[in-house]
Amino acid sequence: MISKKDNVGQPILSISDVTKHYPIREGALQRVVGHVRAVDGVSFDIFPGKTVGLVGESGCGKSTLGKVVAGLTDPTSGSVRYNFNNQLVSISSLEKNKFKNFRRNCQMVFQDSFASLNPRHLVFDIVGRPLKVYKEVSGYDLVEKVVSLLNQVGLGREHLYRYPHQFSGGQRQRISIARALALNPEIIILDEPTSALDVSVQAQILNLLNELQKARNLAYLFVTHDLSVVRHMADSLVVMYLGKIAEAGETQAIFAKPYHPYTKALMDAKPSFDEGQNSKAKGLDGVVPDPARPPQGCRFHTRCSLATDKCGWEVDDVVRWLEDTPGMFESLTAVERKSEFSAVLSFSDESSAANLKQEIGDLSRITSWIRVFGMVNSASGYDEQHIVINGFSELVLEVFGPDVGRHSRSAIGVAGLPMNLAIEIEGEVLIK
Repeated sequence: MISKKDNVGQPILSISDVTKHYPIREGALQRVVGHVRAVDGVSFDIFPGKTVGLVGESGCGKSTLGKVVAGLTDPTSGSVRYNFNNQLVSISSLEKNKFKNFRRNCQMVFQDSFASLNPRHLVFDIVGRPLKVYKEVSGYDLVEKVVSLLNQVGLGREHLYRYPHQFSGGQRQRISIARALALNPEIIILDEPTSALDVSVQAQILNLLNELQKARNLAYLFVTHDLSVVRHMADSLVVMYLGKIAEAGETQAIFAKPYHPYTKALMDAKPSFDEGQNSKAKGLDGVVPDPARPPQGCRFHTRCSLATDKCGWEVDDVVRWLEDTPGMFESLTAVERKSEFSAVLSFSDESSAANLKQEIGDLSRITSWIRVFGMVNSASGYDEQHIVINGFSELVLEVFGPDVGRHSRSAIGVAGLPMNLAIEIEGEVLIK
């Protein structure tokens, strides 16, 4: 059984500058006070018969992007364009009948196989429902079609009249895949379909997906955080960090030589059965920043070992590093934020201000671009400390590797032109 699309040179789905922001509401009137930037300007293409792997840490926006691509939620901006009669058309502009056609051709398999199956429905009802909705078959033919779909995923007629709770996790995921295949789709969004399964069952599901792809010329968007799985499954790879693409290209090329520091950090954090390699594995420092207020410039710079003074440093970066230090801000009496790059911190005593200076000096990762200035204040008799950090004022693109086209190997970060960022501690501004 072959997909209806014959023109393999064109993408079956094109994601162009897609963003998805969720409003943050507070107060009795539920006014919008900010937005969570779950997905922020993502673009890539999916081709017939190919698998695009979407990887990144938890909270980077992978699942949200998958739902946007599947049409389950609308993007804030940007477009998801479907190849309708060899012409890419935004799914948000499709008429009712054409959108229904897109729905049947773009199916989704969810991470939690138990939650995605109605516990009160029999397997026959679950797998057969899409066929009923689209009036494909009925009566005896419906039963035989459901049995045929179950056979394709390794189940049989004896499973028709059982409930989801009567199956193992791997069997439930097979039922989800059978339901996704019912209408002979062209694209399947796989949202971490094997993460809740043990290793042996994972292998069975992955092999099943590979066989189905070859038989039906299916296109997959494979969302996962497991690098071993995506290396086995994906033809091309998209690495996301905090809502943005860090690196994209052919899977084997990226695994052979990652360009972006974040991609390399993910590779280094992957455990291995090789004792020598496993001893070199190391995790990333720090946590993923708040997506409601992501870092300026390159979003990875707060955790990057290769960060420079042009990566977008701001006041909050210093605060994030030091906020967990015991007693660091207990004597803080006031904060005056002049801009994202300038703030005045006032302490109730001199020792607390000196302690902040000392802690910043101990941060070896940032001392190369932090300069601490002192000046004797004759009135108070102690040094007024001023910390100046290079920030940025204008966004530019910095390419870590060759970038010769949208579908080529590229790893892009956002850098900027230097601009002095000043934190003043109890005193006049000495450096502007």
